[in-house]
Amino acid sequence: MGASAAQAQTADQSAVQGDTPELAADEIVVTAQKRAERLQDVPLSVTAVSGDTLGERQINDTASLVRAVPALTFQQGNHPANTTFRVRGVGTALFGQGVESSVAVVVDGVPLARQAQAVTDLADIERVEVLRGPQGTLFGKNASAGLINIVTARPARDLEGSGEVTIAERGEYRARGTMSGPLSDALRARISGFYNDVEGPTYNVNLQRRVNGSSAWGLRGKLEWDATSNLNFLLIGEYRQQDSDCCTFASIQIVNPVIRQLEAPVVASPTNRLVTEDTPNRADTDQTSVSLQADWDVGAATITSLTAFQNFNLFVNQPIDRLDTDPVLYVGAAAPYASWNFNQGILHLKQFSQELRIASNGSGDLTYVAGLFYSHGDIERPFARRRAVCSVGTTIGEICAAPTYQSSSSFARLKTDNVAAFAQIEYRLAGGLKAIGGLRVQYETGENYGIQLGVVNAGDTLLPGVASGSGTLRDSDTAVTGKAGLQYEFHRDLQMYATYTNGYKGLGYDMEAGANFTQQRTLAPERVNAYEIGMKGRTLDGMLSYALSVYRSDYSNLQVQANRSNPVTGVVQFVSTNAGSSRAQGVELEATLRPADGLSIQASISYTDSTVNIDGLNCPLQFQAGAPTLDGNFPVNSCYRARTTVNGVTTVSGPRQDLRNATLPSSPKWRIGFAPRQDFDIGASYGGFVQFSVNYQSSQGFAIEQDPLLVQKAYAMVDGSIGLYTSDKRYNLSIFVKNLFDQNYYSAMAHNSLLATAANPNDVVASFNRDADRYFGATFGVRF
Repeated sequence: MGASAAQAQTADQSAVQGDTPELAADEIVVTAQKRAERLQDVPLSVTAVSGDTLGERQINDTASLVRAVPALTFQQGNHPANTTFRVRGVGTALFGQGVESSVAVVVDGVPLARQAQAVTDLADIERVEVLRGPQGTLFGKNASAGLINIVTARPARDLEGSGEVTIAERGEYRARGTMSGPLSDALRARISGFYNDVEGPTYNVNLQRRVNGSSAWGLRGKLEWDATSNLNFLLIGEYRQQDSDCCTFASIQIVNPVIRQLEAPVVASPTNRLVTEDTPNRADTDQTSVSLQADWDVGAATITSLTAFQNFNLFVNQPIDRLDTDPVLYVGAAAPYASWNFNQGILHLKQFSQELRIASNGSGDLTYVAGLFYSHGDIERPFARRRAVCSVGTTIGEICAAPTYQSSSSFARLKTDNVAAFAQIEYRLAGGLKAIGGLRVQYETGENYGIQLGVVNAGDTLLPGVASGSGTLRDSDTAVTGKAGLQYEFHRDLQMYATYTNGYKGLGYDMEAGANFTQQRTLAPERVNAYEIGMKGRTLDGMLSYALSVYRSDYSNLQVQANRSNPVTGVVQFVSTNAGSSRAQGVELEATLRPADGLSIQASISYTDSTVNIDGLNCPLQFQAGAPTLDGNFPVNSCYRARTTVNGVTTVSGPRQDLRNATLPSSPKWRIGFAPRQDFDIGASYGGFVQFSVNYQSSQGFAIEQDPLLVQKAYAMVDGSIGLYTSDKRYNLSIFVKNLFDQNYYSAMAHNSLLATAANPNDVVASFNRDADRYFGATFGVRF
């Protein structure tokens, strides 16, 4: 059954249309196709993880889902706005807020508007479904690589409650609680909340405290009303807030003697956890969301209306110099800047969405889902940057006598509208053979206004590379996507399928600090043709369940982030562009084995080959000095300068490269997971368990430029836990260890910013997750 990491659970009414399928004790119902279906029956690659499993494996946020889902990777950025998920090697490869994500995140049926909202705590969860491959037919234009479907728990018909507290080494404190039950015969309520205070893994020697941590809290309330025997309403309101000082990068390799001197007493090493930045990163978010779902069972079908509003705010200040430069220091006459602590981006997002759909009930020869969708988005993006320049001095590290300042500020506002009609049917042709067909027609419009406001403070000069002026860009696009395939059910516990899916990711706009708003251009839509063959099976005794899939996805106009920065002039510029093409292909196998009473073994293996073709990309910094100047016959996968003559004027480009079949970043070829668990009785009143998990991934690069200095080597992580619970499951206590063998790994790598030039290209910095170091903790829970 799709290698479900989920434990057995009873299907609820959350977003389900149709009758609940008949289940064996260890089966799970999912809504991956907006209908209630057994995971075994869904003709696509889905991993479902129950809320209980999330808690047992200490998967506390969406970023940690990679420990339970094959072919899902998480690319850590400097802050939530440039952090992204990848499915089968493909994800959002740029951090502009005018671009939607390639891996959609849907919470209780409502799609989140931007990837910055997707990094969130998981509290009071019924299950998480991860759908691999394009999901555009039913879920729309921002799911060209895959989709994470989060389903939170609904109000209970009987009074129940639960609470949980976790304490771990190095300052990790988590608490969450839930209360639910009936208010009357027809009205039920649920309220849940969480609070986390997690100390960061990095120590700032200048501020004398740990950084890269966070504190967060949230509340969610639900009211469910059975207005009649066949009409149900569900109202959800949620608020969550997170304050973090993530993510300051630490030096892991410093060659430049000037940086070595300025970073003292920090000494770069592969396991360095010290930084000396005088201004910590800030990444603070808050989100309010409200939704109302109505389900009307009309007999043969259920009609669903889902109305939602979300308000998301992000404040980020990301220092660039990574040094203690307050006051401003002299770092060399050739340095483009001496201090850069003010790099402040803000995001204000509002989105309204409405979906109306009809889905067949039951499991007859013909099943279907059809509907209409509308959304309106409004995003504001103020940005301000200011840095100090010190061009005169005698001794490296001395206080600058007369610093000058460069700055810029900008404002952009993007308004979007999207309307779509969609339908998907499954029709039994004969015996166990079904035909699958789906279609989505969507129309989108966008209006992007932007203005460069000039310097931040009077007396500053404008940052180099910033074009002044303002402008408005309006654009629209119509897209038709769909799905076709065949499914054959040999019997209830064995099926095969073959599908073709056409996916789409919408128009992109530039809202960032360096944008030239007078000469705006739209980022072309991203399209994908995907092919998948799969098999899902289960032995008659339920001892073994498995899912095997072979896939290939061909992308055109893949939306990526290209580094156009010039380290000599100090121009910092990242340009959103379209890659010529990209391909992701591979094999995935998931299985769950239950060889004995109380013993379950979950295993997964995925092979992913994801490549990209793109012209005119910056070269890795260390290759730029040796780039030859050529008039034609430009090489591929090699650095060069292009000399061209137009109307008698000869120009020479900066160092660039044309990539062919280059590996996409954050895309390891191999991911292997193994997670056994043994439950056992301890007398008549207690039970216990022992479980561990092993997660291996092969090497991966962090830069689309194919920079060999920015490669994470292959590694394996081992987590474990032991626990005790009462036979009625009312009380439980577990002790866990993360990263048992203390395996060092990086969540992101980059070249150092200050004094990084073609002549000094080898300084490398990295960020670390908390579990890059071994730590122990304990969780106590109670429920009734």
